[in-house]
Amino acid sequence: MTIIPYAPVERLIRSAGAHRVSETAGIALAEILEQYGLEISREAIKLTEHAKRKTVKAEDIKLALEML
Repeated sequence: MTIIPYAPVERLIRSAGAHRVSETAGIALAEILEQYGLEISREAIKLTEHAKRKTVKAEDIKLALEML
């Protein structure tokens, strides 16, 4: 079970041009997006702690994404 719901992932796939999306495809993409999001978040938290802050900011997320 993922944190990211199936419906938004299905809409994402459809917005990329798919006419039909199987439930298993949506679930698979949700799992991948969740794992990638966790990796980015962990790196952003390291950057936040290094800056001696407790709040993760958008700049931390963007920098973490560049670093991965």
